[in-house]
Amino acid sequence: MSYLFTSESVSEGHPDKVADQISDNLLDNFLAFDPNAKVACETLVTTGQVVLAGEVKTTTYIDAPIIARETIKKIGYTKGEYKFEGESCGVISLIHEQSQDINQGVDRGTPEEQGAGDQGMMFGYATNETENFMPLALDLSHRLLRELAVIRREGKEIKYLRPDAKSQVTIEYSDEGVPERIDTIVLSTQHDEFDEDEKMLAKIKHDIVGILIPRVKAHLPKNIQKLFNDQIKYHINPTGKFVIGGPHGDTGLTGRKIIVDTYGGKGAHGGGAFSGKDPSKVDRSAAYAARHIAKNMVAAGVCDQVLVQVSYAIGVAEPTSINVETYNSSKIDKNDGEISMIIENLFDMRPAAIEKRLKLRNPIYSETAAYGHMGRTPRTVTKHFSSPYSGDKSIEVELFTWEKLDYVDKIKQAFDL
Repeated sequence: MSYLFTSESVSEGHPDKVADQISDNLLDNFLAFDPNAKVACETLVTTGQVVLAGEVKTTTYIDAPIIARETIKKIGYTKGEYKFEGESCGVISLIHEQSQDINQGVDRGTPEEQGAGDQGMMFGYATNETENFMPLALDLSHRLLRELAVIRREGKEIKYLRPDAKSQVTIEYSDEGVPERIDTIVLSTQHDEFDEDEKMLAKIKHDIVGILIPRVKAHLPKNIQKLFNDQIKYHINPTGKFVIGGPHGDTGLTGRKIIVDTYGGKGAHGGGAFSGKDPSKVDRSAAYAARHIAKNMVAAGVCDQVLVQVSYAIGVAEPTSINVETYNSSKIDKNDGEISMIIENLFDMRPAAIEKRLKLRNPIYSETAAYGHMGRTPRTVTKHFSSPYSGDKSIEVELFTWEKLDYVDKIKQAFDL
């Protein structure tokens, strides 16, 4: 019997994502001027106010309020009528020095001995149902909001859009787990005031279905385009009016969208958030490394989908476990336990090795803080940073290194494929 599966996404203007982006911009600025910085930054945003907190061990100093304001303006909160605006909001910084009790377990005699920044388990997932090896429902949810943000910034077709938005996509799968059609699309977008609520709702639904959906479809492969049909159930701004939004409508906190950030409910999640954390925090770095393993395994043809789990003890370099689950989709004559052992020998999962392999001690994190950390396109960019204390700096960095398919040949060799 066929079944339905749903994933959601939120826009860069969603209050929780505003908080994530501020936290990751602070992290990038610390790493730009001190690559060895230990950072755990949390952000709270609400009506007219930003609160920054966290622990940092660093040799540099950054102007955190300025960075927060620039992030807010870049997202699109630039008008007083939003009741949250980059130039006028208050910013309180409560960032302080990292606990020495934690630091002594992380910094060791040599970089290779670096201990995990915390205990816990992390997961990486990949599936061959999309070109970027991501679950389709989440991939489409992200695409809807990325394109909506492009339309908002263009200011040509849907001129009433404001930054806050959410999407949700439900896919119908066959008994064999193959996507057959899109069942439901939910999209709520913040908007300017209208004279009449009824006309407003009709206009927004007309524009989303008639403008946004075709633009999203145009960028999709033919096999995914075929999943769109005339029977899709659309729920566009189903609560009605959505003028009050962003941090004025709902308080935002760093780390509250961990399922949006990862696999949309597919696979599993260890519970640890990403944004604001430097790569010594295995919540972030090991989750990236597990995704890197999973994606390369599926791309190499080991299996159709896979979940990779890794776990750590605080202050200990070697993981306490590595486990692989192929959901009975393996293409090789080995069970999951045997596959796990080969993967453990192929990938060094000590924190320092992950940092080096994926080049994580660089200011690469602000780009991850909206529209998902996984399934993105690896690329090299030059980023510019300015500090009243350390001057200007330009750094060439690789983004989304954990999405590179650079271990496919090694995996094929290891599994005799």
